[in-house]
Amino acid sequence: MNPSKRAVVLRELASGISSIALGRPVRVAIDGRTASGKTTLAGELAEMLAADRRDVIRTTIDGFHRPKIERYARGRHSPEGYYHDARDLPAINALLLSPLGPGGNREYRTASFDLDSDRPIEQESKLASDNAILLVDGTFLQRPELLNGWDLAIFVETTEAVSAERGIGRDTERLGGTEAARQLYATRYQPAYKLYESICTPHSSADSVFNNDDFENPILTIREDGRMLPKIA
Repeated sequence: MNPSKRAVVLRELASGISSIALGRPVRVAIDGRTASGKTTLAGELAEMLAADRRDVIRTTIDGFHRPKIERYARGRHSPEGYYHDARDLPAINALLLSPLGPGGNREYRTASFDLDSDRPIEQESKLASDNAILLVDGTFLQRPELLNGWDLAIFVETTEAVSAERGIGRDTERLGGTEAARQLYATRYQPAYKLYESICTPHSSADSVFNNDDFENPILTIREDGRMLPKIA
């Protein structure tokens, strides 16, 4: 039985990531719009890389939120609030990215905050192996405050309409119903992405673009003349 188009594209991407050797963990950002399919892609890549006998550190940026009173200080529907106030960027760098980077001690943490309880957490650190691959999915990962913390950035590309349809279907219960979810996507999440796009041009700055509009038939574009190269040697 021939592999699916998605499986073929995933294998190409996983092989490119696995080929990078830095003598320390490789830090990979999986960036994109809200509900573009970042978490699903990260999980698929993690499974493939683990099957290749690579140590995989799998986490999401959502483990580094700020308290609700800070996240919503500009209003529940504020796109500026979502972009500027939602996540604890210093914690992401100090606890996760810097320890796994050049000169780091490889002692890392994958979360600093419990979103459900709206409380900080004290997570015990773990020690990464030299050949580990860190896969982090989330929005706004290529913003200036985080950009130098990645060795590779993958941008999951979808249209606004596709991401909204997926997100509203996924988040209806969590956000208080279909209409409430639709309103948040229209007033907070989508305008926040446009703000991010205007500041950071994430599609252009990523090392590879994974077009995920058609889930079964994704399209992979790799930068750097077809070679998968880290941002930081």
